Amino acid sequence: MLKQTLLKATEAAAIILKENFNKPFTISNKEGLNNLVTEVDHKSEKAIIDIIRHDYPEHYILSEESGEIVQDSIFKWIIDPIDGTINYANSIPMCCVSIGIEIDGKMEMGAVYNPFINELFFGQRGFGSTLNDQIIQVSNKADVATSCLATGFPYTYLDMANGPLEVFGRLIKNGVPVRRLGSAAIDLCYVAAGRFDGFYEHKLQAWDSAAGFLIVEEAGGKVTDLKGEYYNPYQHGIVATNGKIHDELLRWIDDKI
Repeated sequence: MLKQTLLKATEAAAIILKENFNKPFTISNKEGLNNLVTEVDHKSEKAIIDIIRHDYPEHYILSEESGEIVQDSIFKWIIDPIDGTINYANSIPMCCVSIGIEIDGKMEMGAVYNPFINELFFGQRGFGSTLNDQIIQVSNKADVATSCLATGFPYTYLDMANGPLEVFGRLIKNGVPVRRLGSAAIDLCYVAAGRFDGFYEHKLQAWDSAAGFLIVEEAGGKVTDLKGEYYNPYQHGIVATNGKIHDELLRWIDDKI
């Protein structure tokens, strides 16, 4: 039943994204320049929350636009109604719906759906990850130099040692290809599918990574924070890889190569 509700909510939001794509809609700024929210974000979010509250009115909800709907429940739904809002606002079809389900503090199920290319990623703890119902696995690349990586940048620059631009510059100056798609959830799923060998980012929110990091782990990958410690979606830094390049990528990020 949980999975059915998750997929139903994901599909309902995806329909809204497609119906409103490349059409006029209102856009406003949240905190920080170019940290956008559109009326489609709100429509998508409402569709998701309505379905969850119909099936599970007692469940806790954390969503990017509405914040927390607090309930005394071990079940928490973590929602990004459009991951990649800037892409969406500019009619770039590299964006998705992302929903994760946490049970008693542990992420147990997640779905990420890009309806523009009809790719639905799904992961469930202990059951693996799939793309359109086909099992996926991370890549086998064994070193960073031959890897294809992905990253993202925060809307406000992080003035910190080995910050986003420093790490990016270090990698590309050494010939390592690093892509920026504009959707962390898709980046994570592409690691899970073996398209990217690794992904790192310095500042994400829980809704950006909740579904995607589980999908990576269930596809055989490894996910930690920027220091190689246990990852949870409520802290900002993330490194997700095929596992084989993980320790080396951490050294690149920490400027210890």
